[in-house]
Amino acid sequence: MKVSVVSLENKKVADIDLNDAVFAAPVRVDLMTRAVHWQRNKARSGNHKTKTISEISGTGKKPFAQKGTGNARAGTLRASHHRGGQTVFGPVVRSHETDLPKKVRAAALRSALSVKAKDGKLVILDEAKAKAMKTKDMASKLDKMKLQSALFIIGGELDQNFVKSVRNIPHIATLPTIGANVMDILKYDQLVLTQDAVKELEERLA
Repeated sequence: MKVSVVSLENKKVADIDLNDAVFAAPVRVDLMTRAVHWQRNKARSGNHKTKTISEISGTGKKPFAQKGTGNARAGTLRASHHRGGQTVFGPVVRSHETDLPKKVRAAALRSALSVKAKDGKLVILDEAKAKAMKTKDMASKLDKMKLQSALFIIGGELDQNFVKSVRNIPHIATLPTIGANVMDILKYDQLVLTQDAVKELEERLA
């Protein structure tokens, strides 16, 4: 698949051949869904917690005699049916992380890249670099490129002038190639890859 390479001035500078195994792979919605669920499960903190009977402050004394009062027998006021008592089967601190095989993750990432290429939402950039940290200038350049909602995946070392210039622009995000993931690719309308990022992704996924 041959596509144009553009500069930040939105001028064509070259052509590039994209590997069909990565950018024209079969679109597997099921695998992308599994990958997104896997990412979201990993991101959950899992720190919700309710108190069990052993963690509630209160006396351990039997509230009243076993027999002769007319009440149902009770051994503690910290039981679940008393006010202020324990919560039965409540959430505990735990990891919500699930497993997903590496081959499935790679196939899902190929599907996400292929979706953007198929829909014409993939832009190949010669390099993501800025001479100075100027958000206003960068916002103007992105407007000319008609990038209103875009994820930049940058190969090699991140240029801090570029990263800091775009980080305050709404709906624009940057990631190094190693951080490329299905959820962020699908979250933004357009995907912008540098030439270095294309090379690194093809080496990783082909």
